[in-house]
Amino acid sequence: MEKGCLRMYFINDKAVEQIVQFAIDGWWISDLKSFNNNTPSDYYIQTVENSRVTLINTDNLDQLLNELPKLERYFRIIMQKGFAAAQLKAKLMYEMSKENFYNHFCSSFPEFVQRVPQYMIASYLGLTPEYVSELRKKKL
Repeated sequence: MEKGCLRMYFINDKAVEQIVQFAIDGWWISDLKSFNNNTPSDYYIQTVENSRVTLINTDNLDQLLNELPKLERYFRIIMQKGFAAAQLKAKLMYEMSKENFYNHFCSSFPEFVQRVPQYMIASYLGLTPEYVSELRKKKL
């Protein structure tokens, strides 16, 4: 994405949106399973704010990587970092209290706290908006 903020989410069995990823300026966002297998996605990607995005399909990516082999390394590193971040998030969700997990997110990603509505941050962290509101009040 060139500029803006996106979210990726699915709708759970209770018909509630569950956010699994955000992306801001210069980040990439994709359902890799769907992209790699060329199948319909289980996720939705939506703008959180006005955004300018670059879209690429598998054929175009393959062609680009053939023409510019150094980009293969670039995309591999992006995927490795994304996978590592997802693993860390899962670990911290189990390891930390909900309050510490929220505080860790806020201190690690202050740009998201500034740009993303509170209810979306709550969804991403697996918390309720009411609980996040309580935590924010405690900090004031």
